[in-house]
Amino acid sequence: MPNVNNDVRVKMPVQPQVNAKKEDDVKAQTKDLSNEMMNNLSATANINKANVMKTNTEKFELNLSTAELEKRTNKDFLAPKVMLKPDSKEYTNLAEGDKQALKHLAKTAKIMDTVYMKMDNEKNLAFKEYLEKETAKGNKDAEMSLKLFNAQKGISGIDMESNMVKLAKGQEERPGKAFYPADLKKEEFHNILIKMLNDGEKEEVGKILNQRSIVERDGDKLKAVDYCDKFKEEFTQIADELDKAAETSTNKDFNEYLKLQSKALRTADPMLDAYADKKWAELQDTPLEYTITREQYADRMTGSVMENPKLSKMLSDAGIVPQSKDSLGCRVGIVNKKGTEDLLAIKKYLPMLAEHMPLADKYTQTISASGDAKQTMVDVDLVALTGDGGAYRGGVTLAENLPNGDKLSLTIGGGRRNVYHRQIRSTSQPEKIQKRLDAVLDPKFHKLYNEEADHWFTIGHENAHSLGPKEGDEGLGKYRNIIEENKADMGSLSFLDDLVKEGMYSKEQKDQILVNFATNTFLKSKPTMDQAHRVRSVMQANYFMKEGAIDVNKDGKIEVNLEKMVPTAKKMLTEIIEVQLSGDMKTAEEFINKNFAWGEKNEIIASKLREVNKTLNGVVESPLADELTKD
Repeated sequence: MPNVNNDVRVKMPVQPQVNAKKEDDVKAQTKDLSNEMMNNLSATANINKANVMKTNTEKFELNLSTAELEKRTNKDFLAPKVMLKPDSKEYTNLAEGDKQALKHLAKTAKIMDTVYMKMDNEKNLAFKEYLEKETAKGNKDAEMSLKLFNAQKGISGIDMESNMVKLAKGQEERPGKAFYPADLKKEEFHNILIKMLNDGEKEEVGKILNQRSIVERDGDKLKAVDYCDKFKEEFTQIADELDKAAETSTNKDFNEYLKLQSKALRTADPMLDAYADKKWAELQDTPLEYTITREQYADRMTGSVMENPKLSKMLSDAGIVPQSKDSLGCRVGIVNKKGTEDLLAIKKYLPMLAEHMPLADKYTQTISASGDAKQTMVDVDLVALTGDGGAYRGGVTLAENLPNGDKLSLTIGGGRRNVYHRQIRSTSQPEKIQKRLDAVLDPKFHKLYNEEADHWFTIGHENAHSLGPKEGDEGLGKYRNIIEENKADMGSLSFLDDLVKEGMYSKEQKDQILVNFATNTFLKSKPTMDQAHRVRSVMQANYFMKEGAIDVNKDGKIEVNLEKMVPTAKKMLTEIIEVQLSGDMKTAEEFINKNFAWGEKNEIIASKLREVNKTLNGVVESPLADELTKD
């Protein structure tokens, strides 16, 4: 396991050797001399060690006041999401071999936290070390800052009201995170790529704009380092633990996947990832769940190349498709069989839904309207959620549909896998839910609000990621994720009538999904354009209000026209597919600008939500994983 605290290792000087042939008196003199020399050397070493420790511990200035820190770490403002506990029946009922495997998998999750923090900000680990040392000295502000750091897993992160929370002064949020050099600005980035293309360095530019590279300066140019090489120490340690887990896990298919994933971490070869992804997406009946997640929401630098007409054309002519960098995370869990059975009920309908997608004859999609849907689904009790997935920045993911469309596994016959997070969606706070409904939802719709309907909607959302155009939306640049998340939501709603007809849902369940969506699409604050999931919520609230499907009445309460909801979703879905098929960033920008507006009605609901819900951030707590890795 990598040393997160970056402890300094001082190499001791070589001890002097004396001649083996000695007289007794010479021996005594030599011994005295040796002891004196060793004492001097030891003192020198300690001084050197102290100096090294001092110079390697970077100094930071905390950004938040004591009052702000006390507020943000208060239980009313910092909500925990608790993963499985050591005494949970899900864990105690596991076979002994799977329990042993889980220890090794939990260790990899902790290592991946280190990798993620290095990708996010090159100062993260130094700042974490600084906070830990200050906390040990009794610095209460540092202790509170460390609590927030561990929640958002970084120096800076956005909260639930779209405020950027910076824990250290002078540390600015960058569009390229630590995927790119800290001092690299967008204009210089574009100019360097243009020069490199003019110099015939097409291959290197392709690597720079690849999702799995970390970019460094190379004189007046840039060079790409594959993340297998950049994080070789951590990846090797993870691979070693995966191999150990494969020795005890009770499922043959799962073990085969672990070995493929281990191999992919040891060598910078994208095809090795493809083989691992392909096997992972086939897993359906396994006791354990393990995923190295790769999502592209954090990187806003790579997609910016589409904003430069000259560079965009040069890339197109060179056959280079820019792919935003993958932020890495890790998920370790125990598959919940009952929850998984419920999820699989929808699988048989996926080919039919693919056939009913708007403009389906104009593109190829991952799920075919005939044949195998190539999609597995599991409901998982989480042991650990780390790295990108566990960074609580304005929220944490309920489920994931992977691999994303840019991954090679989809070109070699691989499918997708949906994993749902039971501990993240579990709230069970009826009094808080009712308080929220009383504040924002017209009373006549209260009976239709069902907490479980959020999960049903999420199932539709994740499956809709596999519907629609399989490829070709790279040209949407920085708007790609917003459009894709918008598509998934509208796909979830658009097919409710079909699923009621097929018996998947009742009419009442359909109405519950619609009311939950209408209520939840209003936010506590206006998001920034960097928050794809939240931007799409504002767009949808406005679109549905314009169509008369949703309204905020004179009493400041949300009303829902149930008859207009599905037709409105279908209309918006068609427009979204048209944007994706255009492959044009300007078209995407126009669509977003037309619908992304924060008006009076948005603010009316937002102000009420802020009154009844003080939570600003959350933190993932992993008691079982902590127990398994404490030695």
